[in-house]
Amino acid sequence: MNLELFIARRLVSKQHTGNSFSRPIVSVAIGGIAIGLAVMIVSVAIVTGFKNEISEKVIGFGSHLQIVNYDNNSSYETFPITQEQDWLDDITQIDGIRSVNKFIVKAGIAKTEEELHGVVFKGIDTDYNWQFFKQYMVRGDTLIINDSSKINNVVISEYIAKVLQLEVGDDIGAYFIQDPPRMRKFTVAGIYNTQLVDLDKLFILVDIKHLRKLNDWDDDQITGFEIQVEDFNNLIEYEKDVNRLVGNNFSPDGSLLQVRSIKDEYPGIFDWLSLLDINVWIILILMLAVAGFNMVSGLLVIILERVNMIGVMKSMGARNFQIEKVFVYFAGFLISRGLLIGNVLGIGLCLIQKYTGVIQLDPESYYVATVPINLDILYILGLNIGSLIITVLIMILPAKIISKINPADSIRFN
Repeated sequence: MNLELFIARRLVSKQHTGNSFSRPIVSVAIGGIAIGLAVMIVSVAIVTGFKNEISEKVIGFGSHLQIVNYDNNSSYETFPITQEQDWLDDITQIDGIRSVNKFIVKAGIAKTEEELHGVVFKGIDTDYNWQFFKQYMVRGDTLIINDSSKINNVVISEYIAKVLQLEVGDDIGAYFIQDPPRMRKFTVAGIYNTQLVDLDKLFILVDIKHLRKLNDWDDDQITGFEIQVEDFNNLIEYEKDVNRLVGNNFSPDGSLLQVRSIKDEYPGIFDWLSLLDINVWIILILMLAVAGFNMVSGLLVIILERVNMIGVMKSMGARNFQIEKVFVYFAGFLISRGLLIGNVLGIGLCLIQKYTGVIQLDPESYYVATVPINLDILYILGLNIGSLIITVLIMILPAKIISKINPADSIRFN
């Protein structure tokens, strides 16, 4: 039988039933731990949810990896590569590669009778994965591309639709500044809204054959390949695998190829998202410090209240470390109760926001309409285990005061 654990349990039960002066202080300490854990859970859920949602939106526009011409060209007027590549089958065989599709991008001006707007036309082929845009379609439908003939339909963003005052079924003119300048007329088939305004205001999706014709490219020439992977967290490994096959190699048409990740394409957005991790760490450290301070204060008060008990135990032969274990166990029970309350509070708040979206945001500033929530069981377990271990370790320090208590003085103290 663990005597120290037995005594700690009796102290906990008496703490609830008795009228000790330490009871309100202990309640405050437990409340501090509960609020601290709740704040940590909510903070991690919001930051990881925000990062995941923004990352998925950016990736939806540009995929995880791109294979393009190594021309150091940062504009949307690109040099072509051939779509007939020997390594294509090898890339699709890499474990974790979800899809590989062809694309062409070209800058232009979208115009109606009254308005005009600078845009980027993204040409897509029959192999394009519409999964991302389908979840953000607000009106109309996506494009149905075929191999036999060009279709004149396009998919535009709600931002562009408002600027140009367009609806599904309306015609839109497209002007391309080249030599000679060219113009095309399209019909709006669908309207999407990802709320990622910086990209929504740019991209119009169109049949790849139109852009190939405008560029005077051959039927097998494209801007490059987009690659979707299964796990964004392993993006560096996927990039290395693809680089081993195609990186800095010459295409059959003589062009040098390069592999670019989405982080290279939009470094500003991903650097900004990385900075959010610093905010989370600051919150975690502050909350643990507050919880630890509350528990240290509470334990010191409890030790002061139990000086007579400590003296009796010492007089009966109990060693200092045994008595210290009693109070560390006691603190562990209180901490566990605070963690339980904190979990209920933190997870409850997250679930309310996740399923009701009660807290709204300005999409133009935050790229999302409501505060995003990502409830990951591993994060929650990590926060609980880390909080428990750190606060229990902190409790060892005030428990050392027990060694300074003299049995004769402590018994007389009562």
